Amino acid sequence: MQLWSIEGNTQKLDGGAMFGNAPKAMWSKWIEADDQNRIPLACRCLLATDLDGRNVLFETGIGAFFEPKLRERYGVVEDRHVLLESLAAAGLDQENIDVVVLSHLHFDHVGGLLAQWEPADDRPPSGPSGPLPPQAGEGKPIKLLFPKAKYLVGALHWNRATHPHPRDRASFIPGVPELLEQSGRLEKVEGEYSKTLGKAVRFHYSQGHTPGLMLSEIVGPHGKDGMVYCADLIPGTPWVHLPVTMGYDRAPEMLIDEKRGFLDDKLQRGVRLFFTHDHAVATASPRRDERGRYTAVDAQAHFSGVAL
Repeated sequence: MQLWSIEGNTQKLDGGAMFGNAPKAMWSKWIEADDQNRIPLACRCLLATDLDGRNVLFETGIGAFFEPKLRERYGVVEDRHVLLESLAAAGLDQENIDVVVLSHLHFDHVGGLLAQWEPADDRPPSGPSGPLPPQAGEGKPIKLLFPKAKYLVGALHWNRATHPHPRDRASFIPGVPELLEQSGRLEKVEGEYSKTLGKAVRFHYSQGHTPGLMLSEIVGPHGKDGMVYCADLIPGTPWVHLPVTMGYDRAPEMLIDEKRGFLDDKLQRGVRLFFTHDHAVATASPRRDERGRYTAVDAQAHFSGVAL
């Protein structure tokens, strides 16, 4: 089995929202903001090739499904589907992916499941001065990619996605749950292991960011030295520090308690952390310093074809 960090489309989001109650005087030392107070964010995916003979993609990032106005509103930098380009650089295309594992169904984690936005009509209507641009939102219907893959989603989070709270309703893409159901290739995961992946991938769960957030650990030999996809429990290295949470988290105090237990477990077993939103670091190892503070060490910005 080999592991690859796979870059998707990138974002720029408000730094205050991403760092919750941490003051800008603190977080601006970690990540520099632009003139609109936005910080750069990755939407990074983890690829495991030959995981029990299958190619498994953990997450799909935000993708390029947004129409132009919403792409600008949510700070999506590129207008092309970067994930597909990154997979091609690793020697794969979407049809080579056997399993897609989704930590949750917020749009910045599942948008890459969808084909790139296109106008509803390839030939814009003509006006007095020539072709008119398509109206915002007038695009072709959303379409799932990865036609041969099984899609894995946590059962508890599925209930949240299909019955969202007003606070996070806008975080879900209308129509995606229906497309996943209709594919006939959806598994709603309950417990530590899935039917599809067996004991090769162990799932941990968190409730602080969103109900049923599913954290995938690619299990190393004897349950040690693996790698875990931290999703939005720990979006990047600054969030390894326990008090740092996002303004998007539904229950920050709960999340901090979950994060402590999660990090202690990974420390004990030598499991590396994989970050989806850190613009500079793909993976690092957790440590506790002499004051008991959690940190990230041995950081790597990118890796390709690393054996586990």
